[in-house]
Amino acid sequence: MKLMRFGFIALCTLVVIHAAFAQSDESYRRMLTARVRAEKLPSSSHLKPYVQDGKIRLSLRDAILLTLENNSNIQIQETQIETQKFSLLGAHQLFDPALQSSLDINRYSYPGYSQLQGISQSSNAVLNTLSQTGQIKYTQTFVTGTNVVVGLSSSKSSTNSSFYYFNPYFSTSLNLQFTQPLLRNAGRFANTAPLKIARRGLAESKATFEAEVNDALLQVISQYWSAVQARGALDVQQRALQLAEVSFQRDKRALELGALPPLDISRSESEVASRKVQQIQAAYALTQMEEALRITIGADQDAEFRTLELELTENPEPTGDLANVNMDEVLLQALSERPEIAASADALAGDDISIRLARNQLKPDLSLTGFYQSDGLGGNQYDLLTGKLTSAGGLGTSFNQLFNFGYPGYGGTLTLNLPIKNRAAQGRLGSAQVVRTRDLYNERLVQEQITRQVRDAVHQLDQAKLSVAAAMTSFELAIKSLAADQRKFELGAETNFFVLDSQERLAQAELVLLQARVNYQEALAAINHASGRLLAPYHVEIDETTK
Repeated sequence: MKLMRFGFIALCTLVVIHAAFAQSDESYRRMLTARVRAEKLPSSSHLKPYVQDGKIRLSLRDAILLTLENNSNIQIQETQIETQKFSLLGAHQLFDPALQSSLDINRYSYPGYSQLQGISQSSNAVLNTLSQTGQIKYTQTFVTGTNVVVGLSSSKSSTNSSFYYFNPYFSTSLNLQFTQPLLRNAGRFANTAPLKIARRGLAESKATFEAEVNDALLQVISQYWSAVQARGALDVQQRALQLAEVSFQRDKRALELGALPPLDISRSESEVASRKVQQIQAAYALTQMEEALRITIGADQDAEFRTLELELTENPEPTGDLANVNMDEVLLQALSERPEIAASADALAGDDISIRLARNQLKPDLSLTGFYQSDGLGGNQYDLLTGKLTSAGGLGTSFNQLFNFGYPGYGGTLTLNLPIKNRAAQGRLGSAQVVRTRDLYNERLVQEQITRQVRDAVHQLDQAKLSVAAAMTSFELAIKSLAADQRKFELGAETNFFVLDSQERLAQAELVLLQARVNYQEALAAINHASGRLLAPYHVEIDETTK
């Protein structure tokens, strides 16, 4: 029987220790990333592979990758995930085991005043006592709500009193106590609910971050094409300026030969000056667009790359047939793949857990407490009449008696705490229900916004396709018109005024065509953004450790 009791105690102790080490894989070391551990921000050395001939040469995919790696706004938004990770880690606090130990040593001396003190009867008699107590206690709470406390204590006492037949004497005690909630906080759900809520919060933060990344990438795509458009616009203005200078030089020679009246050259000279202004404005616009793109991709974070120019390799001219999309299909895909939808679902799932937990807290507090203990005693035993040592013993004797379980103690307590009113718990339940209502409206709002974005993106693409076709026709006609006016001028049928005007209209037609092509590329990006598949065309994925 004693052996069975010892085995029971040993088994319980092993279970507690095993539970402490096998509680969860969500540990500090697993959650701590190298970037969070570092005391400094990483350098932008990964820009080096893109440097060619003293320029940063970038495709659109390269710009997206650099944005994901370097953009400060994205990195700041990603720290929200790191914060939620450690909030989840903190939610494990309830199940953290605790080991408490203490050592207490006391020595006292008292003047003699009574024969009952067991010391001599002289006025100088002193009663001396020395006590030493050591205690170790292990506490663990399980997912069922069961709280287990295992304690082992030992004390040694010695005195010069002759009334103690154990001197020094050693006492030891082994205690096992458990408390199990039966209504409120009973069961696995009530105790793991904070963990589930924290995990839902982490999943929501990841989905929210992915949505923010999609918005940031749509921005960098727009900035890239804006820079491409600005570069193309500058090229158009430079060619227009060259044509105006050629016309001016031709008029200047005609004036020198007397074939052109002096007043007629002012037209071509004025056109050269006007186009120089347009070229300067186009160059400044290009600088602004490139500066915005440089900030987004992190090109100015390192002084080594700040002075390098950008060379964008993408051509806005569509290849192959223009894209056709079905609005219903895009909308169906968006409502199933957009990260905002996942974030809303995670928020509502967390709300359901919070409401269920709040209802649990309305239950009466009924708990069962039980304990089992064993005691042992040892030390040198004396005959109180003769004062002679009759049996030698010590701490080992006490432990031997302890683990023989010859002096057990056990009991149990059933406690009921029944509040007449529980307005605090009712308030928490009401607040949780309000949050769920708010998140339900938010889910509907997100769906409405996504639907509007899909429709706008599809209409934007339709408009862009029509604009590309119309702009291409206008550009081709402008080329023919310039060639015709140039030929008429050479034959003397028209003045140089019509040539300059055709040159201006050709430049405007080319700018309109460039704008239409860029709008088409941006419309494709808007379709992919609205459907939740912005990264797919560029074969880029967000790292799973971040998502």
